[in-house]
Amino acid sequence: MNQVTIAVIGCGTIANHAHIPSYLAHKHVNIKYFCDILMDRAEAAVVKYECGQAITNYRQIVEDPEVDAVSICTPNASHASIAIACLRAGKHVLCEKPAARTYAEALEMQQVQHETGKILNIGVVNRYNESVNRIKKMIQNGELGELYHVYASFRSHRSIPGLGGAFTTKAIAGGGALIDWGVHFLDIVMYCAGDPKPKTVTGQAYSKLGKDMANYTYLKMWAGPPDYTGTYDVDDFVTALIRTEGPTISLNGAWAQNIGVEEMFIDFLGDKGGIRLNYGGDFTFYTATDGALTEMTPKFTSNNMYQQEIDGFLECIETGEKQSSHIDTVILSSQMIQAIYDSSNEGEEIAIP
Repeated sequence: MNQVTIAVIGCGTIANHAHIPSYLAHKHVNIKYFCDILMDRAEAAVVKYECGQAITNYRQIVEDPEVDAVSICTPNASHASIAIACLRAGKHVLCEKPAARTYAEALEMQQVQHETGKILNIGVVNRYNESVNRIKKMIQNGELGELYHVYASFRSHRSIPGLGGAFTTKAIAGGGALIDWGVHFLDIVMYCAGDPKPKTVTGQAYSKLGKDMANYTYLKMWAGPPDYTGTYDVDDFVTALIRTEGPTISLNGAWAQNIGVEEMFIDFLGDKGGIRLNYGGDFTFYTATDGALTEMTPKFTSNNMYQQEIDGFLECIETGEKQSSHIDTVILSSQMIQAIYDSSNEGEEIAIP
């Protein structure tokens, strides 16, 4: 493999947890830049990983011909603009999920990828998860029979992240629970089902528990402490029904609900068997064999899906091949999420051409 020079744009949690360590595991990768609008975070990365240069302006990366590829780990609002600038500068891009705040922004990213021919992968890391890939193979092998419906639940009690901050500001994030958590669940469903074309979408998104920020009661808050002077204009609960050329898909998702039980799972329903995937964990296969109801929970060694994601990106750079995380595939999730929000706003079913 040829030496690849990388820049990491955005030095927050996902960059430090996944992207940077995975790049450093490769002897043929050189990280030249750590870029963040907060110089302290960029400098901390330089010190921690003992490599690279700390900068605050990604334009320096765009203008540097030595940089081959970038990881974009910034808030959603800047995904499209940074990705497009990097692609047009001849750089390959791995952009964290969601691709963008809106379907229109994702389409522009896809168009520029087609124009430049550079790799544009999206960080739908569950496509590299061992459990998910085993389920996909079982569906392909016909072990579930006809897959006719998939139900996704991503519901938590009171888990609104950073109340009043970037996660709860639509202009920055593009949405709430649906675009933050739902994108992963929808993407798993689409991947396992063979990425069927969506046909119609009916959905409703609610902003209920967090809108009265001063009186929002919680036990803990990820993504930082609350900012009661900030903004809360995103969804904390969503429900939807999607018809596709394959199975129908239904979902219920909540950052916050008045039910104190977390339910993070996906049910794949076939006429011969069914599977419940515990998100981020194992799965159980249910069927009938020789007149008896049976269930099986396979035991296996899980892989490091983040490492597999980075390995896949580097392989794409080397070979030019498209993997399942390519924008051409993942854009279906952006299309469905946009349709759910549009259906909620317009109060009617949305037909997808």
